[in-house]
Amino acid sequence: MEKKGTILLQRYELGRLLGQGTFAKVYHARNIKTGQSVAIKMINKEKVLRIGMIDQIKREISVMRRVRHPNVVELYEVMASKTKIYFSMEYVKGGELFNKVVKGKLKEDVARKYFQQLIAAIDFCHSRGVYHRDLKPENLLVDEDGNLKVSDFGLSALWESRRQDGLLHTTCGTPAYVAPEVISKRGYDGAKADLWSCGVVLFVLLAGYLPFHNSNLMEMYRKIRKGEFKCPLWFSMDVQKLLRRILDPNPNTRITADKLMQNPWFKKGLKPVENLESEQEETAASSGDIQAAFASSAEGNPEKKIADVTNSMKPISLNAFDIISLSAGFNLSGLFEKESDQKAEARFTTTQPASTIVSQLEKIAQMERFEVKKKDGLVTLQGSKEGRKGQLAIDAEIFEVTPSLHMVEVKKKAGDTLEYQKFYDQDLRPSLKDIVWASQGIEQQQQQQPLPT
Repeated sequence: MEKKGTILLQRYELGRLLGQGTFAKVYHARNIKTGQSVAIKMINKEKVLRIGMIDQIKREISVMRRVRHPNVVELYEVMASKTKIYFSMEYVKGGELFNKVVKGKLKEDVARKYFQQLIAAIDFCHSRGVYHRDLKPENLLVDEDGNLKVSDFGLSALWESRRQDGLLHTTCGTPAYVAPEVISKRGYDGAKADLWSCGVVLFVLLAGYLPFHNSNLMEMYRKIRKGEFKCPLWFSMDVQKLLRRILDPNPNTRITADKLMQNPWFKKGLKPVENLESEQEETAASSGDIQAAFASSAEGNPEKKIADVTNSMKPISLNAFDIISLSAGFNLSGLFEKESDQKAEARFTTTQPASTIVSQLEKIAQMERFEVKKKDGLVTLQGSKEGRKGQLAIDAEIFEVTPSLHMVEVKKKAGDTLEYQKFYDQDLRPSLKDIVWASQGIEQQQQQQPLPT
């Protein structure tokens, strides 16, 4: 366990442990520079790698970048050390909503306020193509002003991860809160499934217990599939009617978020989220490097922040998320790594400046009669000879990890893979050998490693 008072990456002073799971621990911490209280989520790289959770971590980061909303816990920045990944997040002082429910049912007005904020947050997430998939009081936090904050996007899914049928197919979540279509394993609409979970949360807030609880899991699933539940006598008729529309086992007839937000019971005392766009802009302005690292395209790839280093070349700046996305096994010292998807590409790190890297690539191009094009951290070597599949073209993208360390990703842009392999083995690799940064015998090990085909 990390000790209280430990200074983390020269940025945060760690406080008490707030909670922990199998792969992560969450600490209260203080930003040394600003004095701001934050929550630091520490993820053990070795454990994550061992069970293949890299994609889940990347997805969680990408999701939290997409959903900046007053009722969603904010991600400030992501950092990485040799053994851990760190999320610096908004610290929500009030703790879990679950702790309030444990003490007993909430008054209707209080439950309605939390429910309104939950729906506002989830509807916003859905508008950004994000489905939470694990909504429950334990994942809903309350700040010191009594406002709800949705947290823990570890099981979330993105719109683009749907299959060809337009549905999600991964069965996940907490059994008592999952929608019947998720249990059925026939595919489900993430937005409709989230709304069901919101309905279960509302029932729990008002009743103090679960609508479908049963010690026998199969019996509980049977009740969920049939939407079989009873409302306590103290539930108003309006809320009973609304719950039956939300907890409709048929997702096709279940109430939608738009219809729900027009419901008279829901609208009572509603305070709409104000100035959401300006708040988003303010957040982005306060963390420019995060804006660059986490703005995701439809494919979920990070946009890259450009840093002007030389007048001839502008290497791309990398931060922790880019490193996680690009580096197999989070190993920056890896020389010409072999990727699992078998693309014709390779990477190496170097302590040489961008100008030297470009100069070396230009020498190679001159010897082999390649045309050189340079733009925004990308050097393209365009061959003049016609090969089996047209002219060979190679991209070399330069990333700035730190001012004194660069990573270069080399990949075939066009042409025949076998011709690229031959060029790589006989010309490119030997010519780059002098500028490659080798550490702890990595170079010797990697020289024996074949190029991906």
